[in-house]
Amino acid sequence: MTEIVVTKAQGGYLLPADDMSREVVAKWKLGQGVRVEAQKIRNYKFLKKFFAMLGIGFDAFEPGEQEYNGLPVVKNRKRFHKDCIIAAGFYELVADLNGEVHAEAKSISFANMDEDEFEKVYSAVADVLLQNVLRNYTRDDLDRVVDEIMGFVT
Repeated sequence: MTEIVVTKAQGGYLLPADDMSREVVAKWKLGQGVRVEAQKIRNYKFLKKFFAMLGIGFDAFEPGEQEYNGLPVVKNRKRFHKDCIIAAGFYELVADLNGEVHAEAKSISFANMDEDEFEKVYSAVADVLLQNVLRNYTRDDLDRVVDEIMGFVT
């Protein structure tokens, strides 16, 4: 089951609320029925702020190698998000079919993480971005840019 986030728009319509939700909905055929379990979520604006912050980091991120074994290396937004969450210390260790252990990012879904833990993730991911990608930023710089993107500052 895929979890998406929607917001209620004028006229009572439900619209995808973020890029990942839009990608999921875009794959549905027009008129396709979808089973939905509605659950009011934690502070949605804070989640949007988190993804705005990750977007700043992703846009600034440049992968080190441009080619690996003759294949091009590309940036991947989902992988970047997961790697930031893992680097921030919010992960579980899992074993693959070969018995090798890997870190898997904890889910930040509303069903899996409460507001207090999400605030810790936000702060820790901000630190990861500042240390690894946005080295020319201070925390105040990052907060200001995120607030500008979110429309909190004019």
